[in-house]
Amino acid sequence: MDLLEDFLAQPHARDAFLLRVVMGRPWSLLVEDEAPLSIIPVLSGGAWFAADGSLPRRFEAGEVLVVRSPTTYTLSSDRDHGGGARIGAGQVCSGPDGRDLSEELSAGVRTWGNDPQGEDQLLVGTYRHHSELGRLMLQSLPPWFLVSAPDPELVRLLNRETAHDGLAQSSVLDRLLDVLLVTTLRAWVDAAGTQNHVSLLSASRDDVVRRATEAVQTDPSREWTVESLAALAGASRASLTRRFKTTLGLSPMTYVTQWRLATAADLLDRSDATLSSIAHQVGYAGPFSFSSAFKSRYGLSPRDFRAATAASRTR
Repeated sequence: MDLLEDFLAQPHARDAFLLRVVMGRPWSLLVEDEAPLSIIPVLSGGAWFAADGSLPRRFEAGEVLVVRSPTTYTLSSDRDHGGGARIGAGQVCSGPDGRDLSEELSAGVRTWGNDPQGEDQLLVGTYRHHSELGRLMLQSLPPWFLVSAPDPELVRLLNRETAHDGLAQSSVLDRLLDVLLVTTLRAWVDAAGTQNHVSLLSASRDDVVRRATEAVQTDPSREWTVESLAALAGASRASLTRRFKTTLGLSPMTYVTQWRLATAADLLDRSDATLSSIAHQVGYAGPFSFSSAFKSRYGLSPRDFRAATAASRTR
């Protein structure tokens, strides 16, 4: 399994947030929801998008916007329109005066906005927890990107399912959202989205880097060195290091450490395995060396990290 295949196998939405946003002009939404990842297809009309002070950019029906945490962004009907509603943590919506608008602007099943027949209609699908996505996948994506909808019929199907309730509806929506995200990421990569974005998703551009990264991914517990990676990939140490820097933006051993610790973070989040077991699975001699490296990377000890992620799922 290559890196892209592994990343595309990661999404596992659980009770994801799905909402049809129907807006009559003028309108504006400031999004500060702290969600790990949101995917926003335009159903009709369009919107201006601006993230963290960037210049506004227009996107319209047939396009999909993907935004990852911790990006703060604005969606609006006009390039310079502001002062509208704010979407905060937990998808709580409030007006400029702080008034809760969640019920006031409810427009039907999973539908919200200032006009049920508004010309600008968006579909918002949000992953609520990092455990539903691989951490390295998130770290490898830019803060946001736009791409043409790879499967318009899938968008229409998700839109229809979002607007009504049925048996096991939450599970149906979760699986459709996963498929939409995977096909959108694949379309972004196929459209050369990684050409100007240095990250782990760039590994497939260089056969030497691809062989090395796949080997580490397959067996993170192995005692990897630059020498062993270079030998396996069929390159010299200097060549391997140079190609890693050019393609991924980091050194071979930095990549090994990042992969190990991201794998460990997912194991802490998704399993009940002991710290000792996780340490050995990702190539550390014991829980002490593992804990030190993990805290250096994530700012929390493995135990505190596991507690924090468990607490976030209950909110």
